[in-house]
Amino acid sequence: MALSLKDIKAPISSEMNEFEKKFRASMKTKVLLLDKIMSYIVKRKGKQMRPMFVFLSAGTCGKITESTYRGASLIELLHTATLVHDDVVDDANYRRGFFSVNALWKNKIAVLVGDYLLSRGLLLSVDNEDYELLKIVSSAVKEMSEGELLQMEKTRHLDITEEVYYEIIRQKTASLVASCCAVGASSSGSENGTIANMKDFGEKIGMAFQIKDDLFDYGDMEIGKPLGIDIQEKKITLPLIKALESASWTERRRIKRIIGKDSKSRQNVKEVIDFVKGSGGLDYAKGIMTKFYKEALDILEQFEDSAYKTSLVNLVQYTIERNR
Repeated sequence: MALSLKDIKAPISSEMNEFEKKFRASMKTKVLLLDKIMSYIVKRKGKQMRPMFVFLSAGTCGKITESTYRGASLIELLHTATLVHDDVVDDANYRRGFFSVNALWKNKIAVLVGDYLLSRGLLLSVDNEDYELLKIVSSAVKEMSEGELLQMEKTRHLDITEEVYYEIIRQKTASLVASCCAVGASSSGSENGTIANMKDFGEKIGMAFQIKDDLFDYGDMEIGKPLGIDIQEKKITLPLIKALESASWTERRRIKRIIGKDSKSRQNVKEVIDFVKGSGGLDYAKGIMTKFYKEALDILEQFEDSAYKTSLVNLVQYTIERNR
């Protein structure tokens, strides 16, 4: 039976509680409207997997320090800033089942809130001279932006190859998980080689995580995101890429026309899903996800056994066995 996040969090439960207090304090402001929005953001936090990766990585590599708390806060601040901006770009009204900031306070305020969060993160690092942590996380934010733009560019022409897909998810998703693990290692005082290994570990987990997320598009209605949402948004993911690759020229053209012209139709979405399921695209994607997962675990083998390492292994397992 798979462990719950509460079980996985056990070795760092006190640190996570302390982090929660520090993070809430870092969101405080004297501007009433801004403080109201910050409180709203804090209350609707998700599973906190990013801070967990930071603390468990630090514990696996060495000791959890004050720098670890600041590193986890930095990642949460900068990542939250990108989410607020993403909701504006996507004109999204919901985030994790709650109204998005732009839905409640409109785009102009949402953009400024994102800017504020970004500046708080930068100042947190600069004021404490955490330049190495700032370098790691800033690099991830840059990659996330590039990944989004690369996906937009390729989606317009529906010409994403398997190699381009890997580059997109490496930048969009894996770079952030990689930065969590690298920040954890760096905050524990680890040497460059160890930090690089943890970054590689995090990147592989991020790749597996995103492929798992893409597989939800072809699953049951009651789990994860809405069925076929990637298809409706014309996002070409690994199961579909593999299915198109093995299809005849005529079939490939027909499916691309459906996605390009009328991907909102329920019947058309079902047709694309059935096409992918019948082509072996799902099994192929699951195989690649498992490959990244195993490669990540191989990296962890070099570290000494500890409660932190065990929980990190369990957290990795959780990311690919989750149902949402």
